[in-house]
Amino acid sequence: MKKISLLAGILAAGMHYAQIKFEKGYFIDNSGTKKEVLIRNLDWKNNPVDFEYKTDNAGSVQKESIKNVQEFAVDGNSKYIRATVMVDRSSENLSMMSEDKAPDFKEETLFLKYIVEGKADLFYYENSNIRKYFYSTEEAQPKQLIYKPYYIDQGSVGYNEDYKKQIADHLKCGITGQQLQNLNYSAKDLTKIFIKYNECSGNQMVNYENQNTKKSFFHLNVRPGVNFSSFETTHNYSYEPVKTDFGSYTSFRIGLELEYVLPFNKNKWALFLEPTYQYYKGSKEITENAGSYFEYKYTATTDYKSIEVPMGVRHYFFLNDRSKIFVNAAYVLDFNLNSSIKFDRTELDVTSGNNFVFGAGFKYNDKFSAEVRVGTSRTLLRDYVSIDSNYKTVSLILGYTLF
Repeated sequence: MKKISLLAGILAAGMHYAQIKFEKGYFIDNSGTKKEVLIRNLDWKNNPVDFEYKTDNAGSVQKESIKNVQEFAVDGNSKYIRATVMVDRSSENLSMMSEDKAPDFKEETLFLKYIVEGKADLFYYENSNIRKYFYSTEEAQPKQLIYKPYYIDQGSVGYNEDYKKQIADHLKCGITGQQLQNLNYSAKDLTKIFIKYNECSGNQMVNYENQNTKKSFFHLNVRPGVNFSSFETTHNYSYEPVKTDFGSYTSFRIGLELEYVLPFNKNKWALFLEPTYQYYKGSKEITENAGSYFEYKYTATTDYKSIEVPMGVRHYFFLNDRSKIFVNAAYVLDFNLNSSIKFDRTELDVTSGNNFVFGAGFKYNDKFSAEVRVGTSRTLLRDYVSIDSNYKTVSLILGYTLF
């Protein structure tokens, strides 16, 4: 409990000093007044319904919502426009899929995100498990590009691809029938089509995908460190349980971490996989039938080696452009390497279980890191019903990013 409290304290301190980053932007209110402000750029994965802003660096944080704002933008990053549109939220999940080919439209007021702005605009909307594209031409109100999977029978699925017809009817410059036939309902394909149309029409155009290229990328990190481990067993086959504490042991560990940074929320989220070699050695002097004629002494030993493979998620909190703290959690698969646990002449088969780890740390200049990590209890004698075992580790881990 003390170890978890330590991690919580590190995280709380980091969050207290973490910088809330505001960037230049503007919003237009219902009266049509444009206000130049600093907007908190959350690099929204789901389209927002409100945002925070300041009038200057020293100003207090204020909040505006979709009710009062027609349009807002973060310079060189993203732009949103309020629109009242007909939206089809039909599920693409087979168990909840509609049998009706026609979209089930309902009126909603949303902030739509610009992908392409020109004579023909392309917009994007994402919320939870739905991703929809909208378009408008010549100042017309945005309309949804229709794409809907629907259930036919016995697991067969049909697809309403009316978005191709909508584009053919309204974007009649520079786009061939073959291009429409091969057009997927994706940001990449639709962006290409809208760029072609705007270039053919000779109008000025802004491609926000180029301005704000979101990159998901991999890091390879070398992760040496020190483990502070303990191990104990409890035999439950006598009149009273017999506990054996093999003691604390400090050892080195070495890992190689592959980190995948996710392409939203300003690269604050990442997934990681970290194969790690670790080991533990412990011994305990045991006396049986102490004080009697049959007193017998021997040494119980544990020699435990394994490859741990934590698979987890990490969240970063940025302090400034060079420094950030992070917190992570992972599920650990453990693969035993010829380990042994011996009680006198009896050698037990080591079959380790899996467990969870939780960590908090600091990273500097996207190169150097330090982390404190706490693991939950793990059994090493999973195949023995009458013997409980308890292996715990706290780790201090240093890191260096190769790329």
